[in-house]
Amino acid sequence: MMFKKLAQKLKIEKQKHSSAATNPLAVDFEGKDSLFLNKLTKKAVNMYERKCDIKNFTKLALSDPENDSHNKIMDILFSKGVKDPSDDEKLLELSDNKRFLKDLGLID
Repeated sequence: MMFKKLAQKLKIEKQKHSSAATNPLAVDFEGKDSLFLNKLTKKAVNMYERKCDIKNFTKLALSDPENDSHNKIMDILFSKGVKDPSDDEKLLELSDNKRFLKDLGLID
């Protein structure tokens, strides 16, 4: 009896989602339970955050091209024993870093 009710409920849910997937006009944009709208919203938020990150980074990177204080800071750090991030081994490790590649949008 319980299995029959569960199967019936799953069948109704499947019909709801399959009809919305096959007919875009049947999607309930007003309801909060719309899977399509939730996925679309999440993707839009991710795209907006990435766009803001790129804008902020560009603004920071191009803020003052005459300022070379970063070279002095890097020289001090290297003299203290900090490893060079442009070292070939470090770049190779970074190129194989799954999280980094996912953040860049190069893999899913």
